[in-house]
Amino acid sequence: MFGFLKEKLKSAVSIFTKKIDETIKEIEPVKETKKKNIEKPVEKINKTIEKTPETEQPVRKESNKINKPVQETIKEKVNEKLKSIAEEKRISPDKEPETSQQLTEQPAQIIPEKKSFFAKIKEKITYKKLDDNQFESLFWDLELALLENNVAFEVIEKIKEDLKINLVNQPIKRNHIEETILNSLKTSLEDVLQIPKFDIIKEIKNSSKPYIICFFGINGSGKTTSIAKFAYLLRKNNFSVVLAAADTFRAAAIDQLEEHANNLTIKMVKHDYGSDSAAVAFDAVKYAKAHNIDVVLIDTAGRMHSNANLMDELKKIVKVVNPNLNIFVGESVTGNDCIEQAQRYDIQIGIQGIILTKADVDDKGGTPISISYVTKKPILYLGTGQSYDDLKPFDKNQILQKIFEF
Repeated sequence: MFGFLKEKLKSAVSIFTKKIDETIKEIEPVKETKKKNIEKPVEKINKTIEKTPETEQPVRKESNKINKPVQETIKEKVNEKLKSIAEEKRISPDKEPETSQQLTEQPAQIIPEKKSFFAKIKEKITYKKLDDNQFESLFWDLELALLENNVAFEVIEKIKEDLKINLVNQPIKRNHIEETILNSLKTSLEDVLQIPKFDIIKEIKNSSKPYIICFFGINGSGKTTSIAKFAYLLRKNNFSVVLAAADTFRAAAIDQLEEHANNLTIKMVKHDYGSDSAAVAFDAVKYAKAHNIDVVLIDTAGRMHSNANLMDELKKIVKVVNPNLNIFVGESVTGNDCIEQAQRYDIQIGIQGIILTKADVDDKGGTPISISYVTKKPILYLGTGQSYDDLKPFDKNQILQKIFEF
């Protein structure tokens, strides 16, 4: 599970990181030019200071051979030059340097204590801020990878907006680009999967008998098998269970559920094919009350979410038995189709939880990531195989670990 998504995400993040890094590099030549322009006057001053002693020494040696007015003029010019250098190096004006040698021996007085221009330039080279237009063009590869893995549009927009906060108009350190992207993705998906869930076992224990659960979903989604797995889970937790074969529309539906009931030694209430499905559900609840049964599990006919007339039959079951919980069962591998089905069932009937089947063969993983965020309903269980034990509680931490283990 999530193998394809993990590889695609890894590749997309790598490309995304490389493109941001290339974008940042574009300003380096400009910054280097500025660095050189600032460096030149400082080097010039340093060279002047270093050469001053050599200039003064010959003047002093030849001073005896030069007439007095000329000697005084040279001395004044040398002093003026020293004063000018001292002022440029920000030496206090009331402290006149005695010799040029003292200036070169006291660098602490010349170098300012504030952050140097070179440090500021280095910082500007290391960091750069992306604007909105740059981000939009860079995000495409990551967005495409998410779309290919059945991640819903709403989730992609969430990831995109969170990445914008972390990357756009923010100082980006080049050697931390990938880390920033991955941390943002993890935080986004943690938020996406943060839909409050509830413990069904605890709910049943704290509710009056019988606790009634209706299961909905289209044909072929694994609804009947999921009911059998859930019944097995309830039996392991010492609950008594009765099944209601309320799918009277499909020829083999009653036989399929009855086979599971026999395997699990669980009572099943059934009518003939073509009977009123609401009547079957009503009789199952009546039987549970008469025999002090803890839980009633109602199988319903698979209906396409777009067929309004057939959906009315399901509404009738809900109205007649007033279930404690409506669970939507969908195939994880169908991606956005599964999410749309869940949305429609929620609008038409109202669902409180989700079971995703065939999660073990879903290599993309976009459905488990997206469906709760879109519907605001928790994933309760994942179907991960064909045996009765293969119904696993949904754990968002395990999902995140599988996605980001690269």
